[in-house]
Amino acid sequence: MIAQMIAQIIKIWLVYMTNIKDVASRAGVSITTVSHVINKTRYVSDDLIDRVQKAMVDLDYYPNSLASGLRSGRTKTIGLVIPDISNQFFAEISRKIEDKGFEYGYSVILCNTDDDSEKEKNYIDVLIAKQVDGILFISAGDSSSNLRKPKEFYTPIVVVDRDINEINADIVLVDNSNGGYKATKYLIELGHRRIGCISGPSQTTPSAQRISGYKRALEEANLSIDYDLIKLGDYRYPSGEKAMQELLMHAQPPTAIFACNDMMAFGAFRAVYNLGMKIPDDISIIGFDNIPLSQAVYPPLTTIEQPIFELAELVVNLLIEKIKFRESKTRMIDGKTYSKRIMLETKLIKRDSCRSI
Repeated sequence: MIAQMIAQIIKIWLVYMTNIKDVASRAGVSITTVSHVINKTRYVSDDLIDRVQKAMVDLDYYPNSLASGLRSGRTKTIGLVIPDISNQFFAEISRKIEDKGFEYGYSVILCNTDDDSEKEKNYIDVLIAKQVDGILFISAGDSSSNLRKPKEFYTPIVVVDRDINEINADIVLVDNSNGGYKATKYLIELGHRRIGCISGPSQTTPSAQRISGYKRALEEANLSIDYDLIKLGDYRYPSGEKAMQELLMHAQPPTAIFACNDMMAFGAFRAVYNLGMKIPDDISIIGFDNIPLSQAVYPPLTTIEQPIFELAELVVNLLIEKIKFRESKTRMIDGKTYSKRIMLETKLIKRDSCRSI
């Protein structure tokens, strides 16, 4: 595979050089001048710019960005690996990352893994082959195995929303444990004592930490943890509906539910309505994420807000900093590189899906 990549790179470079020679000959300038006009790397007079641009139009020549990247060592692209684009949280953060990357002049290659580790590995290989300048990585799990290859190729990485400590990468997290604690404590303050929980995939740190916060709030209030009231979901709408159905069939059903993300909370809404019950009259529901749809459902969903805009801006800034570090060595202390680990806070958003009892 490495040999094929090298052959393809050489082929692209030869095509690029042949075309740029034609442009230079047509414009009556050097190849270097054409390169400076295309890449804007040095002052060129208006007359020469006009001649080069006219020659490019006459020859129907378009600069090959990959070939230019091979020469400069920069392709002005970053890879974004996410587990599930159908989840509006990941759709929102992807859009904001793309917007921020565009501000810096970077194109974003989006890779949706469908929570599949093997698909994730294949996408990493594709991004390395395309010589992206860096990777923003939201893993399908908590394993660092798929990040070994970027490390081998010295590709800058920022890990988002996953606590992966085995690699030398910047990590940006949201305080999921405290978010789960805030959600459960709020329900307790409203008078609820039997509080169910619809969890996300247990193998990922956000879900496990949200459950940890849920348990901590119960223990702090001297409430016993009933594991029959904790149902496993997968962050998707149908799993929230199924989990809620099971909770409502319990001999002593809960009076309130903490769903570990908004999508599962919407599924829980559906299960409640299918039984002819009302929210929050018969049961209170709180979610996690504060995606835009949480304001559009009826009643509007009380939820824990993740700082999506701040998160997206921060991870792009960190990745650009790491990309520049390869040239400037600004991330050095006593001759050694260092990584950053940043934790962002959540916020309780009170709406109409919870009531006092």
